[in-house]
Amino acid sequence: MAANKEINIIICGVGGQGVVLVSELLGNAAVRGNVAVKGSEVLGMAQRGGSVFSNLRLGGDVIAPMTPEGKCDVLIAVEPSEALRNIQYLAKNSVVVLNTTTVIPYTVYLGKSGYPTQDEIIKKLREVTNRIITLDASGLAKQAGSLQAANVVMLGALFGTGLMPVKDEFAKEAILSRFKAKVGEINIKAFDLGYEHVKKALKATVV
Repeated sequence: MAANKEINIIICGVGGQGVVLVSELLGNAAVRGNVAVKGSEVLGMAQRGGSVFSNLRLGGDVIAPMTPEGKCDVLIAVEPSEALRNIQYLAKNSVVVLNTTTVIPYTVYLGKSGYPTQDEIIKKLREVTNRIITLDASGLAKQAGSLQAANVVMLGALFGTGLMPVKDEFAKEAILSRFKAKVGEINIKAFDLGYEHVKKALKATVV
């Protein structure tokens, strides 16, 4: 995608999943690639378990930091149910990348609330878009060498959509500037696994 083409991205999850880090890495990559970037974040009340929402707008002549409702091009759900919490931002034919690893709220364990099944989540999302890709980010992160790299798997998945106005190399530079030595290598592998998973999914299905 050309750097002068505006793209609106939402990354959502819960506290402790590294959503803010993904946002920082993406912003860093955009700066390295000389692509305009604006963004904002909304953090949940709890450090762990609260909703975390990060909004980035890349390219074009972006002025306002917030994506209007109905204008999100790509939604990255690090926690699957959080996609429903932000469904109002999706545009028709948005791409949704959905991590299948769930984080069940403590209120569910207390019997005070329910949690949707993956099928229910996907069914609701399909009321807006059929372009939904699922992946087991935790499983791929473990394959890369660290479960903590699941968020970077999702970053790779984002780039795997082919919609980014930023080259992959700048994302990898951002990763290596944040993580050194062995940890950097693990996160590069995590990025590549997420990237390749989505590339294969796009080849296998029409999205």
